[in-house]
Amino acid sequence: MRELALTFLIALGGSLAVAVPGALLLRRLRRRSVTVCVLSLLVIAVLAVLVGVVGAAQAMFIAYHDLEVLFVIVTVAGAVSLTMGLWLGRRLAADAVWASQVREQERRLERSRQELVAWVSHDLRTPLAGIRAMAEALEDRVVDDPATVADYHRRIRAEVDGMARLVDDLFELSRINAGALRLSLDAVSLGDVVSDAVASAVPVAQARRVALEAPDGGWPTVRGSERELSRVVANLLRNAIRHTPADGTVRVTGGLDDGAGWLAVTDTCGGIPAADLPRVFEVAFRGETARTPGGGGGLGLAIVRGLVSAHHGDVTVANVNGGCRFTVRLPVA
Repeated sequence: MRELALTFLIALGGSLAVAVPGALLLRRLRRRSVTVCVLSLLVIAVLAVLVGVVGAAQAMFIAYHDLEVLFVIVTVAGAVSLTMGLWLGRRLAADAVWASQVREQERRLERSRQELVAWVSHDLRTPLAGIRAMAEALEDRVVDDPATVADYHRRIRAEVDGMARLVDDLFELSRINAGALRLSLDAVSLGDVVSDAVASAVPVAQARRVALEAPDGGWPTVRGSERELSRVVANLLRNAIRHTPADGTVRVTGGLDDGAGWLAVTDTCGGIPAADLPRVFEVAFRGETARTPGGGGGLGLAIVRGLVSAHHGDVTVANVNGGCRFTVRLPVA
């Protein structure tokens, strides 16, 4: 019993001689990577076991051959432990990075939702206040001459149309985010889609004195849904016209590149700040400098990205001389 207690004390002392400095080392390494911390912990544990075994073996006067076997066993076990620790550390580090990315994405989505609620509340409250004021004026007969009454009716209709578009955008975005968007894909001529979208956008462009340009030929045929692709082009055109100053130009081009069809909308808005470029497709993001806030719920480009992704394509934005360029790439038919 006495020898057993002595062996225990020797092993404990040797292990503590390694474990205490190791604990201080781990405290200094707490801000390092997960892999480094796990490997350091295992090295300390293996060294503590090794020192404890050597001390106990010396006290027990173990034969050299037996001591050699004991060292081999401890060395093999330590090597296996360190190998497993390296693998586990990398897994934990990858999981930690993934968890951090998920948390950051959740925070970003929450900020987007908050911004969306704020923007939509503003975009609904303003026209509703105008509609209410005009309706009360008509109801109280504050205005009664036919020309003013007709003007009020037109303005109420325009405000209602704007709110209807906003509600449509919200519904479309909810379908995209919920994964409920189902596309019927077919061969679609981008030339026809662009022609119809440009024809619809001409009155708005003329009202803002913005020139619309689109070539007649050279358009590829892509695989997609004509309705959703029309929405993509219309949103890009509306966005470009809104942010292009008077006497500016919005140009639509397209073609084939590396087996994919592409469509580009280039405007003369003055460019997007570099810090805003990664965020232009976020929900409710409108920018604050070159692209003046206002108009729309900040949903148009988010819908564009969702619809293009549903077509297994991609959409990018880049600054060009005097403006910016949105490029959509789609699989060819």
